[in-house]
Amino acid sequence: MRHHAVPVLVVLAVVVVLWYAGALLLNFDVARNLADENATTWDIAAATMSQGRPVLPAPHQVATELFESVFMHPVNSPKSLVYHAAVTAFAAGVGFVFAFVLGIALAIGIVHVRTLERSLMLWIITSQTVPVLAIAPMVVVVLGNVGLTGLLPKALIAGYLSFFPISTGMVKGLRSPDPMQRDLMRTYSASGAQVFRKLRWPAAMAFLFPSLKVAATLALVGAIVAELPTGAQAGLGARLLTGSYYGQTQQIWAALIMASLLALLAVGVIDGARLAMLRARGGRL
Repeated sequence: MRHHAVPVLVVLAVVVVLWYAGALLLNFDVARNLADENATTWDIAAATMSQGRPVLPAPHQVATELFESVFMHPVNSPKSLVYHAAVTAFAAGVGFVFAFVLGIALAIGIVHVRTLERSLMLWIITSQTVPVLAIAPMVVVVLGNVGLTGLLPKALIAGYLSFFPISTGMVKGLRSPDPMQRDLMRTYSASGAQVFRKLRWPAAMAFLFPSLKVAATLALVGAIVAELPTGAQAGLGARLLTGSYYGQTQQIWAALIMASLLALLAVGVIDGARLAMLRARGGRL
């Protein structure tokens, strides 16, 4: 743990120092215009760290906003960042489940049916060349015209953004067994289902879990992006919009940090599932 913690702490320290330097530079002109004529450079520099609407809030300002929005309001209050994080996390989770099922189904079909490989693989890759910022408003508008609003559009966009790493990772994983291993299974007269269950699927696990980590973070990004064109009243995307409308940069940065914490939590849950799978299979942790 010590060997892992020290590099992380060093990087965090460097980031905080650069953050304070950036806040000083970006907020200095505004602080100088608001300062008294007799204010010294030191006074102006100190004022850059306590502005009400800074261009770039200092780390301690973001930390204060994060603490107050998390611990100073009930979790079911629209002022609570936990409430907004839960709304976004739920939409991202639904989209992630949709992407998980679709990605694995596509991968199994592509590996076992050559026609699907030739017809689908190119479209799967091409689907990721269209920016999600361009797709999200269209999906929201089209589904809204047929009466589908709220969770479903956000989940679809999150699933669209996250199914690609799952499908491509599983295709690679299902094809990873050595040809000699497949020949050995045929020698034992194993059926296609047995080859899949006893050889291909276990071999694909080494590729599945890294893909799930990427997909989980992409699902969260998709859910946040989907909240932007809807004018949603809840969710981290709505929190970002509100902060940008009223110039509350501390609120924007606090929402971004909460999104990062959600992504870390999702990756941790997937890593825990991987360790549980290894333990159940008697593998090395």
